[in-house]
Amino acid sequence: MKKVLIIATVSGFLFQFEQENVRILQSLGYEVHYAANAETENYLFDSREIERLRIRMHPVPIPKSPMKLLAIRRALRMIISLIREEGISLIHCHTPVGGVLGRIAGRSCRDMNVRVIYTAHGFHFFEGAPVPGKWLYHMIEQKMAHDTDALVVINREDYQNALKFRLKKDGMVYRIPGVGLDTERFRPLTEEQCREARGKLNLSEEDFFLVFVGELNENKNPFVLLRALALLKNSDYAGRRIICGICGDGAAREKLTRQIAEMQLSDAVKMYGYCSPVAPVLGCADAMIFPSRREGLGMAALEALAMGIPVIAADNRGTREYMEHQKNGWVCEPDDVQGYADGIRFVEGLDTASREEMKRACRACVQRSSKDKTAEIMSRVYKVLDDKISAEM
Repeated sequence: MKKVLIIATVSGFLFQFEQENVRILQSLGYEVHYAANAETENYLFDSREIERLRIRMHPVPIPKSPMKLLAIRRALRMIISLIREEGISLIHCHTPVGGVLGRIAGRSCRDMNVRVIYTAHGFHFFEGAPVPGKWLYHMIEQKMAHDTDALVVINREDYQNALKFRLKKDGMVYRIPGVGLDTERFRPLTEEQCREARGKLNLSEEDFFLVFVGELNENKNPFVLLRALALLKNSDYAGRRIICGICGDGAAREKLTRQIAEMQLSDAVKMYGYCSPVAPVLGCADAMIFPSRREGLGMAALEALAMGIPVIAADNRGTREYMEHQKNGWVCEPDDVQGYADGIRFVEGLDTASREEMKRACRACVQRSSKDKTAEIMSRVYKVLDDKISAEM
């Protein structure tokens, strides 16, 4: 039986982003194996899903930091052993460290003719990135491309950069519209559903409900949200009461909690932790705030837009794929406190007709990011490599 190994840094990654790919691979006759760090969990999932999806799980302590060289070496040895013991013929790797390990492992097993796919969910070199880091990450990706049969990217900027790389012989670059948006799951709530969801969150119909969704870290930039709320609190803002719900967890949680108290925002900011499912929370919001400094695309923002919820977003290569200033939300620079405050005022001040027009614009802009479009491209990627694998057997 043909076998594929999916590699990522954190164990919940597959269940959050790769279930459709698992389905495609299994339809092509592959037994799916998954290597990830079971001790580093960034996405909630039910372990019973492993059995339901017929996936063979392999705990490998892959570190998130590329600086942990000893841990990386140990993980690489484990992955190479796994490939040889199981007779893996296809690797699909994700996340920066997982992507490097997968491609080095593929090179180490070249005698087995292992084919390698790498999905870059946002290159770490990008327009506006710090120069020293930008140069280093570009050099690494350029080098790793030599061991890549298919390089998959999710935005225009990365696609243009990827086309300049030299891949393996007959290697190809593909662009997908993200991991695929489920437009059936993420769709506008009915008025009754909205009232029910708000009731569970102790919100009134008059409250202006603002939602942040994402891992709590420096890149996701939740602290600028607090400064924007404090600015509105200390200004002449006379709109509806603002309640901000923060959905997510991460290394910055304690710092964020402390700043909420210090800035006297405890009445306005609610820490919800991971929300599963998140759709009811997003769907009953008046706006989503998405202040990330760096995004490959930004699925959380696309999910909000699909539900007709305007997004107050930072300008980055990911949000440039779908955000239109004052059409489906508001766009400002990542650390522009006044810009976010103005965005909140703008969305809160929309009249009924303008709000409905923006809702339609939100829904329209995500249609090209549907999971069907992503699945169509990924099916083609897998089929091309599967034909090569079959020809070599």
